[in-house]
Formats: sequence, C-alpha cells, structure tokens
Amino acid sequence: MRIHRTINLLVAFGVAAAMAASSVGAFQKPSAKAAAPKLGDSKLNPKDGLTYLWIPPGNYTSGCSPNDKDCFPDETPTRKTTLTKGFWLSRTEVTQAAFEHIMGYNPSVFQGADLPVEYVSWVEADEYCSAIGGRLPSEAEWEYAARAGTTGNRYGNLDEIAWYYGNAGLSTHPVGQKKPNAFGLYDMLGNVVEWTHTFYWVQHNQENINPTGPSIAEYVELRGGGWWDEARLIRVSYRRHFEKTDIDYNIGFRCVSE
Repeated sequence: MRIHRTINLLVAFGVAAAMAASSVGAFQKPSAKAAAPKLGDSKLNPKDGLTYLWIPPGNYTSGCSPNDKDCFPDETPTRKTTLTKGFWLSRTEVTQAAFEHIMGYNPSVFQGADLPVEYVSWVEADEYCSAIGGRLPSEAEWEYAARAGTTGNRYGNLDEIAWYYGNAGLSTHPVGQKKPNAFGLYDMLGNVVEWTHTFYWVQHNQENINPTGPSIAEYVELRGGGWWDEARLIRVSYRRHFEKTDIDYNIGFRCVSE
C-alpha cells in the first residue's frame, strides 16, 4: 500500500514539475531584437546630457563643391568617399555647461551655459569625447554629416544657417539658433570651428572607403568655419589645420557618441 502511494506521489510530483517548467517556458519568450537605428533617430547621452542624432552610412563627393569659386588647393581633387558604418553625432556643438559638467572647468572667452565651449585644444576635446564614451568625428564623417545629402558649398542660405563675421557681432551665440541641415544638425557651419580626429593631409587618390588619414602628422584637421571667419570660409569643404595644443576663441568641437 505504501509502495503504491509513494509511486503515485512521485508521478504526481513529476507531472506538476513538468507543468511548471512548461508554464515558465511559455512566459520566457526570447526578447525581440532591437531595431537598427535610422535617420531621424536620436538619443540622449547620460553623461553630458547632449542629444546625439543617427547619421546613416552612405557616400558623398568630398572636396571642392561644383561651381565653388572660393576653394583652396587642398580642397582638391574631389573624390568619392564611402562610409560603411553609421554613427551618432551631437546635434549641436558641445556647450559650456556640458563641458564644465564633464571636465570641471570652463576655458571659454565668451561665457554662457548655452554658448559653444571654445578656447579648447584638440587634447582637451579628445579627452572630453573619451570621457562621455565617444570620440571626435573623422574629417570624412564631419563633411558627410555637414553636407547631409547636399552637393553645394553650403547646406542652405548662409545667414539662415550660420553665425559668421558678417552677422555674429564679434561673438559666439547659443547653439541651435540657426536652421539645421537635412540630418537635423545645427551649426555645422559657423559659430565655432570644430576639431576632428583626423591628422591634416592632402590626398590624391580618387576614392576612399572609411578614410582615417595618416597615423601621425604635425597638424590636426578642423572644419566648419566660425564666428570670426568671413563668408568665403564658411563652406562644407573648407579645411583648416592647427597643432593639437593650439587654442583659439574661434575653436570648439562636437563628439561622436558610441
């Protein structure tokens, strides 16, 4: 009698356990794979509090834009450039509030929480971007993002998109006041010149895939023009180069967030 009762209990226990396991399995469905980011997507970087926009992969013609009469020799030859990976780029230049929050100081000549940080060296900009889990954009990424699918020397009417010598009143201005480009990025032209991660070089080959530039050189590339620059320098293909430790109240930056 005891034997049969024991067997019945074991059978009942086994059925209950199997049902429980089946029930648990039914509720433990694999989580859906996150959708790949697309143009127009944004995310907030929790460390610096700035918004970053998704820049999709693609290609463009880098260098002097068609019919641009203001180009310098180092803006040629033009070449097809392909970026096979998208990236998150700050919607605005790094503000003084964000820089001070991360770095603990504010080096800017023109003081204001919403003004772009300036008077920063490449070394400081690189340190900031690393601290927020990112990096400075490459020169190719910068120009691709600035053009935002356009082929002209600017992505819009100069006075509508940029602060420069002709309208800035000899000062920087709060970020994001002018019209953005088609990717939703503000002040890619004007306000402050922006550091990139790429060492300055003059390139002669006609096509590139994910170009990074030389591994070492004397100067680093800057792009975009700033409040102190005249109109002919406020162009998407205009190039400038300084040493890593140089500073100027016309120079700031924005980051790529990984």
